Amino acid sequence: MDDFDVSFRKLVDAEDYFRFFDIPFDSRIVSVNRLHILGKFGRLCAELERTWPPGAPAEKRKKDLKEALSKAYDTFLARTPQEERLFKVFQKGEGEVNVTFHSGGSAPGS
Repeated sequence: MDDFDVSFRKLVDAEDYFRFFDIPFDSRIVSVNRLHILGKFGRLCAELERTWPPGAPAEKRKKDLKEALSKAYDTFLARTPQEERLFKVFQKGEGEVNVTFHSGGSAPGS
């Protein structure tokens, strides 16, 4: 494991990733969308890892990961989490029904 891998594995917060890759960011955007940005980044990282040959140079991995984080961040500058549908709570599959609960314990019209 090289220095890049050691340093990368120590990152915890979204802000740590942005500082590590020297990517400017708006803390208000990150504060509101941190889980979505990191979720998107995680998916992009998994895709990248499948494309790298064994022993891919640290500089290539760092460049690719920086671009992936930047892309994840940019996604939420242009789209909402609901539009991006990263998490199951925002996904609606075929044949699913949305249920609305009303106070009073009875359905409207009954």
